[in-house]
Amino acid sequence: MASKDFQRQLSGYGLTTAQILYRRPDHPWLLQTYVWQNYDLFPKFPELMRFLQFWRDKLDGPLHSVQVAHSKLIKPAELKAVDGEFRLH
Repeated sequence: MASKDFQRQLSGYGLTTAQILYRRPDHPWLLQTYVWQNYDLFPKFPELMRFLQFWRDKLDGPLHSVQVAHSKLIKPAELKAVDGEFRLH
């Protein structure tokens, strides 16, 4: 049985990393960083949008900016049947 993450990659999900800068509630002039990483769909990023909505609704630190990096680790086109096995030694 393939892992859940592997199955998500095969259905188009790629590893997404977001660097979130937010203002501290007790010191609004001070910015702090939070790094979020999960598998998500490019270009709409529904998982990230859901997380950012949770942040706005439940957390005190107002968002300053979000920088996103996305990489599809495995695409269905990259999987190929192998006819043989080669061994060294």
